[in-house]
Amino acid sequence: MPAITVELAPDAPGVLLAPLLAQFAAVARLEHVTRAAAELGMPQPTLSRAVARLEEELGVTLLAREGRTVRLTRAGRIFLAAAERALAEVERGAEAARAEADPTGGRVAFGFLHTMGSEAVPMLLRGFRVEYPKVRFQLVQDYTDSMLQRLREGELDLCLVSPRPEGPELTARRLGEQRLRLVVPADHRLAGRQRVRLQEVADDAFVTLEPGYGLRRITDALCAEAGFAPRVSFEGEEAETLRGLVAAGLGVAVLPPATAPRPDVAELQLSSPGARREIALAWVTGRPLTPPAEAFRGYVLSARDRLPLHS
Repeated sequence: MPAITVELAPDAPGVLLAPLLAQFAAVARLEHVTRAAAELGMPQPTLSRAVARLEEELGVTLLAREGRTVRLTRAGRIFLAAAERALAEVERGAEAARAEADPTGGRVAFGFLHTMGSEAVPMLLRGFRVEYPKVRFQLVQDYTDSMLQRLREGELDLCLVSPRPEGPELTARRLGEQRLRLVVPADHRLAGRQRVRLQEVADDAFVTLEPGYGLRRITDALCAEAGFAPRVSFEGEEAETLRGLVAAGLGVAVLPPATAPRPDVAELQLSSPGARREIALAWVTGRPLTPPAEAFRGYVLSARDRLPLHS
């Protein structure tokens, strides 16, 4: 269901009436101004003026006074039903907000690269939940540029990215680096080599990640450094898919090391010193994290030396 928004101009009904709803509801429930004032912890004259102001703003009589007691008018019953729904929704929102920030059982919105999803992220989640078993995670797999935008917009608390972002609006801490490999089919002419120069596949077709991915930028930069532009035959969104395309003989690829050996491809070291990518944890500078997100950030930074990067 789409979010419902209300006008917040100074003379909008929501702005004018919201502070008065709970006071009116208390009087309507107890049918007594003095008892309602005691329940709310406020002077009875102040409460009487608040209800009178509410009636003035609405232009209708909500309560009929009968001595020290009051009863709802027909308009009052209609408005009370709406006020009760609004107050219940606020209460639900407050409870949800408190639950979100609960240090022992809140929620962390965590983004990460697809290539981190098979080993590194499960390792981090498993280790963290030993101490915080009730914390919930919203996990988002995406490419770096998209995750950083979602981070800036508040949709994510933290994300694992590569390369490390620049600029003062984001803070990023290095977790480690991966040496990139040239992945070729098992029957490729270079498959028996351990180390190659990227120039040696300048005439081969390449399978790559789509533009916008950090690994795609690294691949293009390495090829440019080697003196050629890659002839891209396929673009994808996930490294293991590209590895499968290489195995099918559809091209070569520059990828991080596989988590497990595959007999249908060969992964060769690249001679270029730039054939590596840095992995970093990023968050928005100066934006307070909820207690569970702050705890998870601390855990990830403490576990950086144990990350399975297969370099």
